[in-house]
Amino acid sequence: MIRNYLNVILNLFQDLTNNIPRQVRNDNRFSIITAIIILLFSSISFAQSNRSTLNKGVDKYDEKKYTDAEVDFRKVVENSPKSYEANFNLGNTYYKQEKYDDAIKSYQSAFENAKDNESRGKIFHNVGNSLLKSNKIEESIEAYKNALKFNPNDQDTKYNLSYALEMLKNKDKDKQDKNDQNKNDQNKQDQQQQQNQNQDQQNKDQQNKDQQQQPKDQEAKQDNTKQPQQQKEQKISKDEAQRILDALKNNEKDLQKQLRKVKTNVRKTDKDW
Repeated sequence: MIRNYLNVILNLFQDLTNNIPRQVRNDNRFSIITAIIILLFSSISFAQSNRSTLNKGVDKYDEKKYTDAEVDFRKVVENSPKSYEANFNLGNTYYKQEKYDDAIKSYQSAFENAKDNESRGKIFHNVGNSLLKSNKIEESIEAYKNALKFNPNDQDTKYNLSYALEMLKNKDKDKQDKNDQNKNDQNKQDQQQQQNQNQDQQNKDQQNKDQQQQPKDQEAKQDNTKQPQQQKEQKISKDEAQRILDALKNNEKDLQKQLRKVKTNVRKTDKDW
């Protein structure tokens, strides 16, 4: 990176000297050289500062001090927004802290400044990991596919893609099983409700039946209570009939006696007609 800055400065110096007249160029040679030296050292110092901060962030990242590493990487990004390394490493610190949305944003900034397909493939690989951790399985699959477009031989991406596809398959299966279970539970609930309704109807029908049979039972009981009385009445009537018969017989005897008395006491009257 420092070499690139030197090349830029040298090219700038050549442009400046070529556009300045020879006499002016000779008179102001010292001033121009001084300005170039100042610009050169300023650029080198700036680049070295960013590189130092970036290296400190990498060391802290390796020590798993992700929060501290994030601070260093953000400083570099603020100074050099188009730094691929700073944006990429910042995305990694966000990922380790489970700030997956922030990680994806940093990876997108890194992608805009990536110089080769291998770097672009790494970015999409990490984007896929962030999406997978966010349970966005379908989107992670697309990210892994894009990563393989830039780097078809990346075995880690191939593995993660197959893993995401298996997760999606299991997710669909679990969803279907859940729907089937809910359907079975609903059917059981409907069956139980129907059984309860049938039982309630049976109980209601039995209650109505009992209410209809109750008066008949009472009538039967009443008939049973009347039957001895009728038998009693029949018995009394038979005795009474015998008594009346005996009385009639006695009366008949008395009547015959009276008739005989009357017959003997009758006087025959002679009457001349």
